[in-house]
Amino acid sequence: MFRITSQPIDLAAVRSQLLDTGCGAYVQFEGWVRDHNEGQQVLRLEYEVYEPLAIREGQRILDEAIQCFGLRKVTAIHRSGMLELTDVAVIVGAASPHRGEAFDGCRYIIDQLKSRLPIWKKEHYANGMAEWVNCQRCAEAGHQHEQ
Repeated sequence: MFRITSQPIDLAAVRSQLLDTGCGAYVQFEGWVRDHNEGQQVLRLEYEVYEPLAIREGQRILDEAIQCFGLRKVTAIHRSGMLELTDVAVIVGAASPHRGEAFDGCRYIIDQLKSRLPIWKKEHYANGMAEWVNCQRCAEAGHQHEQ
């Protein structure tokens, strides 16, 4: 299930939702708010989401991953609103009978979420400035690894 939330993500709850006795592998990706980007000192991030489309497309991505990689259970949650340093901005979990499918499925999901969802990120800098940043470069970097 794909969700958007303005609240901190309960990491233990995400893991427990994906426990399955038929699975021998669980892979979890966490995207954290870091203190720098492209030479700027970052104090916090702000995410704005067009939620109806993001939820629909996010669920489509999870369904694709289940089909393509044979995953048994998946989840992804993306934050919205203001986030502080070290907050988890996005989490993806994938459970499957084997580790290869779980790794590949998890990577596919995060790469697709970053490139296809209507989610915008604003960085707030130590110098008092703030700007919306284009993360297409990040998404494209992930796709290069898939080939």
